[in-house]
Amino acid sequence: MLDCARKLGAKPMSPGKSIYFVTAQKRIAATVVLLMISSVAWAQTPKPRSGVARTAAHATRPKLVVMIVVDQMRADYVDKFRGQWSGGLKRLVNEGAWFRTAAYPYAATETCPGHSTISTGAFPMHHGMVANAWWDRDEQKMVTCTSDPKLTNIAYAGGTTKGGDSAWRMLLPAYAEELKFQSEGATRVVTFSLKARAALTMAGHKADATTWFDTSTGSWVTSAPYGPKPFIDAYVKQHPVSVDYGKTWSLSLPRSQYWYSEKPESASSVTGWSDTFPFPLRGKDGSAAPDESFYQQWATSPFADSYLTKLAENAVDSLNLGRTDGVDFLGISYSSTDYVGHTFGPRSWEIQDMLVRLDKDLGELFVHLDQKVGRGNYVVALSADHGVAPIPTEMHESGFDAGVLNMTELQDRMEQVLEPFNVGKTAIAKIAGNEVYFSQEIYDRLRHEPSAMKALLDATLTMPGVAEVFRAEELGGGFKTVSQTRTAAELSYFAGRSGDMYVLQQPYWLTDSGKESKHHTGTGHGTPYYYDQRVPILLMGFGIQHGEYFEPATPADIAPTLGALTGVTLATHDGRVLAEALQKRSVQ
Repeated sequence: MLDCARKLGAKPMSPGKSIYFVTAQKRIAATVVLLMISSVAWAQTPKPRSGVARTAAHATRPKLVVMIVVDQMRADYVDKFRGQWSGGLKRLVNEGAWFRTAAYPYAATETCPGHSTISTGAFPMHHGMVANAWWDRDEQKMVTCTSDPKLTNIAYAGGTTKGGDSAWRMLLPAYAEELKFQSEGATRVVTFSLKARAALTMAGHKADATTWFDTSTGSWVTSAPYGPKPFIDAYVKQHPVSVDYGKTWSLSLPRSQYWYSEKPESASSVTGWSDTFPFPLRGKDGSAAPDESFYQQWATSPFADSYLTKLAENAVDSLNLGRTDGVDFLGISYSSTDYVGHTFGPRSWEIQDMLVRLDKDLGELFVHLDQKVGRGNYVVALSADHGVAPIPTEMHESGFDAGVLNMTELQDRMEQVLEPFNVGKTAIAKIAGNEVYFSQEIYDRLRHEPSAMKALLDATLTMPGVAEVFRAEELGGGFKTVSQTRTAAELSYFAGRSGDMYVLQQPYWLTDSGKESKHHTGTGHGTPYYYDQRVPILLMGFGIQHGEYFEPATPADIAPTLGALTGVTLATHDGRVLAEALQKRSVQ
């Protein structure tokens, strides 16, 4: 056990350490919990339902937990656009609990860390999902957060796919796993998304049905721990995505009701589309049938959100979710807002229209649940995995210091300044996002050569667009400063997966490794700045007290709050129970 602790980078805890500091013992205990869940919970089958259906007034637990993640949904979208909503998003605001100051406290504001935090109730420094992808020092290559070399993905409806994916790299169990384990297997866990890293992290290490979409082939996909399931195969065969070929994404509202400019400055583009509405789903110019460009267009449109909604409704009907003796779990991550946001930015007609249409889809879903599960018999938690920055060109033209930090140029600068110190031709193995990974043994050498380290830091900090640089030994030793950016970087740091250095750009700057950074289009996320950290938290349904809440909250609070409503104990968590939004119930 001591050897395991050393490999995990653990240090003895001293008095006064933050509650977020994790010891090797806790990580090992979490691993034991995962093994127990894998070996016991999934051997169980749901008990048949007996007796008359409960009513919400007399129930002690909800019949169904619905976790919804809207990829890249900024918190201020609710403030800006809710007056145009009439369906599910409006219902969440009008009937639910709205946490108006919710935000991630960490720096790794990306899809995989965000979904893992919502799912486990922990931050990246604990669940280990530090990015969508990172440099594997043992394999000497980039790995995605869900890539699993021991698995082969399975395509539904006779489709094709490649690779293998699971949540095996997530080091804590998901709330959904704990729910099933602690209910003796009576719970069914079902999740859907366009992205593997969203669907899998919501489900955890096993599920009854977890499904995602391969945009390169147009196939719905799963892997052995999560499927395949006949009801999904049947639905995909009866409702192929190719049916949407030839449709057009047009404006939902009168043109006068859209904010901002019709054509955002320096927006990116989608193959086969022009710069403004309408957007035809016909693939590349000249294409006569669905091709890879069509599937990418489809994923960057509201038609994909509608399809995910229908898949979820089909799962409710096929598995009788919410109508057995257990508490079932349904997770849906809507990915298209992320694709649209990256392309057109947050100040666009496209993102506004996406939310209008998502509002309708969620309205339809909630009505379906009202009819099949019973209004008040299910609980909904909606949040986002991260926000997004404005397009830098827009900010620059508004008078702000904004731009793009080219990480390839930064790497060249760092390696050039190290040449006099004879550290080797390739001092840096990889720069992934903001993380700098040095070649083997190079960083240890730099740590023991103060002059080389100083020269490196000076060269980095004088690069236009760089705000701060944090070293691994600073981030892995517990909290020592009140700096919000450093604290955010510490909460994202996991020894062995994170880089040797973390380079943070200035506010309203993006990072890019391409050769055309000076002509960068579109936007991104992944920083500790508030536009990336702030997201909505909306709770509705069983046990939820309607209202607007201004208490501090993070998406890590969602899992422990759902745990409180369903009697589930999490292995460990960094979040809190949002008790102020829970109805006070008398003990029966």
